[in-house]
Amino acid sequence: MHPLDKFKFCPVCGDNRFLEHDDKSKICPKCGFKYYLNAVSAVAGFIIDSNERLLMCKRANEPEKGTWDLPGGFVDIGETAEEAIKREVFEELNIEADSLEYLFSIPNEYFYSGFNVRTLDMFFLIRTSDISQLSPKDDVEKAEFIPFAQVDIDSIGLKSIKIAVEKFLSYQR
Repeated sequence: MHPLDKFKFCPVCGDNRFLEHDDKSKICPKCGFKYYLNAVSAVAGFIIDSNERLLMCKRANEPEKGTWDLPGGFVDIGETAEEAIKREVFEELNIEADSLEYLFSIPNEYFYSGFNVRTLDMFFLIRTSDISQLSPKDDVEKAEFIPFAQVDIDSIGLKSIKIAVEKFLSYQR
């Protein structure tokens, strides 16, 4: 099912003839409002230590509960991607990001609550000087530094995270 199929009523006038205009928009014949489906912004971060290990997080919640992930999440309204990744790292791991370096982005589909959310996942390299307070919180079951050579791509549940980790690790070799 296409995500626009869920939208049956015009959000401006409430008319029930909110019609498909093309594969990324709907239009209301009553008031003329045109809605474009855009990607939701999400962020994830690579935190590495001096021993060439990657910090991975075990997901505590669906989707893909129990699989490995990177710290990250959705960008809140009014927030930059940089603010979002710093917030998510603190919320999930209780550590402060000292500096960030944007790496790349990957389009993704994130199935949540019966709805396929189209996202644009932005990936950052995160540097932190103090991990002494590292503790899994929020939606992280556990966090662990894994040597680059021992990262098991098949144990990563989310498609864009798999692709990103493979890409990141290929840069490290």
